[in-house]
Amino acid sequence: MVKRMFLPTFCLFLLTALWLPAQAQSQELTVEPDRTRLYAGEVLTLTVKGSMEIDINLGNLFDFDMSSLPKPDIEKVEPDFEILTRNQQYSIRTVNNQMVGEITWTYQLAPTTTGELTIPALRFKESVSTPVTVEVVDGSPPSQASPGRDSFIELSADKNEVYVQEQLILTVRLFFRGNLIRGELSEPTHPHAIIESLGRQQESSRYRDGVRYRVVERRYALFPQRPGTLKLPPVRFEGQARDASGNLRFLRDSEELFEVPVKDIPAQFSGDTWLPATSVSIQESGLPQTLEVTTGENMTREIQLTAAGLPSEALPPLSNAVPDGLRSYPEEPERQTETTPAGLTAALRQSVALVPVEAGQMILPAIRVHWWDTEADQERVAVLPEQTLTVKGSNALAADTVLQNDKDNSDSAPSPTSTESSIASPSADTGSWQWLSLALGILWIGTLLAWWWSGKNRNVTPTPVDNRNENAAFDRLIRSAREGAAMTPELMVEWANLHAPDQGFHSAGDVVRYFGDPTLAEELRYLQARLFAPGHEDDAWNGGTLTRALEQCRKQTQDQTRSDLPPLYPKGLSES
Repeated sequence: MVKRMFLPTFCLFLLTALWLPAQAQSQELTVEPDRTRLYAGEVLTLTVKGSMEIDINLGNLFDFDMSSLPKPDIEKVEPDFEILTRNQQYSIRTVNNQMVGEITWTYQLAPTTTGELTIPALRFKESVSTPVTVEVVDGSPPSQASPGRDSFIELSADKNEVYVQEQLILTVRLFFRGNLIRGELSEPTHPHAIIESLGRQQESSRYRDGVRYRVVERRYALFPQRPGTLKLPPVRFEGQARDASGNLRFLRDSEELFEVPVKDIPAQFSGDTWLPATSVSIQESGLPQTLEVTTGENMTREIQLTAAGLPSEALPPLSNAVPDGLRSYPEEPERQTETTPAGLTAALRQSVALVPVEAGQMILPAIRVHWWDTEADQERVAVLPEQTLTVKGSNALAADTVLQNDKDNSDSAPSPTSTESSIASPSADTGSWQWLSLALGILWIGTLLAWWWSGKNRNVTPTPVDNRNENAAFDRLIRSAREGAAMTPELMVEWANLHAPDQGFHSAGDVVRYFGDPTLAEELRYLQARLFAPGHEDDAWNGGTLTRALEQCRKQTQDQTRSDLPPLYPKGLSES
């Protein structure tokens, strides 16, 4: 039983000795590069070996600490070399009955320059290595099938100089060959410039100096915020790739853009907001084509400002000035930036609800936006012309209708002049009997006309009103008006068609024009603004005035209808 327990325990000591802290004297330290001559861009593999005596006992078996493991001072190879990877291995052997641990470190080093570079003496505990000299040659290995670099960066700009806040398109192209294992291409940065990426990167293949490269292309829009000189930090690329022979190569490149002069705002620019762009336009929609409206009618005017070569944040808010006869309820402006390979396109949309409250001519003032044409290098003005609205009163249409009806009635009435002219005048020698016949004929014709006219008036009767449905519809309308509900205009049309069936109402505006009540028009206008104008949904509403106006209109038309009816008993009978 004792022998079986001793053997596994001893094996455990041997296995865990790979990570035990060293408590013995260091023996030796060797440094071996895989080659002493390499080309720029290649990766050097450096192997460092050290050994030391291992003291294994129960006291240090469970005292394992990875941070306490000894390591050579490999950081001394910088800055001539960049340390890419680190790896370490341990092994144990017995020398003259003494446990000796051997440690092997493997580093991948990338030369940062060309020429003769020295790997200095490294120290591992008490051991010191011998310095090693490595030659780094510019160019490519002769074993490659074609000449040329393994990777390089190209930077280009669409302009040699720009104005402050003007768009500058920067194109970054990375050329590389081989199978890329990993790679990182830095982004352009500058503390005094706004930089926007123009979409996703594009990948393609190109030939350069007879060599086929894979190309990664990125485009950026730069907006320098200060006049002077724009100098970007270098764009860098680091990666690893395997060539056609399967050898691992380290790719490292950087490129710096030429200095770009940034001009200040021209002194002759007269606008309030500096807008350097390639094009600017302003448009509107929402107004009626005839530009004729009535008081209380709700309109939504939308104005859009578009600029090519600017972000939407650079566009100024547009003026919302309106004449006193219009009430305006503007919304928050909407900004949108569209990204294309050619650059940025900005759009600013402003919507405002307009409600005319007075009749007359209302002039919406022109809107002018000054901007600088960067292609023509001169100032331009985008103009939205002024618009003149013709606002009619709420009772204007009703008055026109009354005048037209009066004209039609006058045209249909018999004309005494025409009647008299149709009767021949008697001659001077006509006898008395002829005069008597003429008088009797005139009386007979007058009697016929009077009978015909009275019969016509008796036959024309208004369409009867359905009192039961009209009362129910009016009750619904009053409740909705008192609450300020959105269905109030619709219920008003429903009730009016039951109250005056011959009118054929289609909208709340038709009802207002029919009754011609200014209070009704004003209250309905306030209700529409509260319902449809953004930002006024929570305004206080008192429906008492609107309900009283509706009740007054209903009462007046009912009284007028009763007064137009003939008396129940003719005057002669009622007095007898």
